[in-house]
Amino acid sequence: MKSDVLKKGYVQVYTGNCKGKTTASLGLAFRAMGQGLKTYIGQFMKGQCYGELKSAEMCKPYITIEQYGKDTFTHIQNPPLEEDVKMAVEGLEKAKKAMFSGEYDIIIFDEINIAHHYNLITTEEMVDIIKNKPEDVEIVFTGRHAPQKVIEFADLVTEMVSVKHYYDKGIIARDGIEK
Repeated sequence: MKSDVLKKGYVQVYTGNCKGKTTASLGLAFRAMGQGLKTYIGQFMKGQCYGELKSAEMCKPYITIEQYGKDTFTHIQNPPLEEDVKMAVEGLEKAKKAMFSGEYDIIIFDEINIAHHYNLITTEEMVDIIKNKPEDVEIVFTGRHAPQKVIEFADLVTEMVSVKHYYDKGIIARDGIEK
């Protein structure tokens, strides 16, 4: 059963060309948990065991995460495989079902902007989510390359900008920090 704390839900977009978008959305979920709110996180194009999956297990029933992707990297230069499209479509349906279930206060569509960029989800599908979301449900879209139309419909848009990053010095993603 969802909380009655959230009277009005807004649309947030976390985008930009550096790290922090998923992390910011997880911070929102963690803060919401402190107020008794429940969050559903649907992770598009992710199938690897990231640290947040283990953390979410400890936060049940307040935070639920499901992944809709393979454990391999998809590259924009290769057309998406039928399996990629199928996983994204099924994931979108699961996330929408969670949004309308009455069980969750916040729905995070993690990396949906990237799924759109890879032509797995259309702009129209994303706008439809915004237009039809329940009044008392907050939604968050994350990922680079947020579609302009989604930005126009959003209530809050945050663009993550890299000022300096150790990745540029060859430091790869580290367990517990970036993954």
